[in-house]
Amino acid sequence: MSLQNTLRALADPIRRQILNLLKNGRLSAGEIVEHFDVTGASISRHLSVLKDAELIRDTREGKFIYYDLNTSVLEEIMLWITDLKGDTNHAEEE
Repeated sequence: MSLQNTLRALADPIRRQILNLLKNGRLSAGEIVEHFDVTGASISRHLSVLKDAELIRDTREGKFIYYDLNTSVLEEIMLWITDLKGDTNHAEEE
């Protein structure tokens, strides 16, 4: 996982919205496109960035590609942020 790629992917509001859509389960590219007022090519590029950052996975079934969240990368990010924040309980004890 490249933290730089992950943070870059999360910086875009459309990509964050795609992740929110996928938290309810896998969706095809066409189903994702239906939620936005941008071209299918634009959504395809956003999906590619998310996939490169390992935030989503894709599975081909016939002529459809389905996308779902890769929660392990999200968990790594949360652990990094928690570590960055530091141990607030320890600071309160001093």
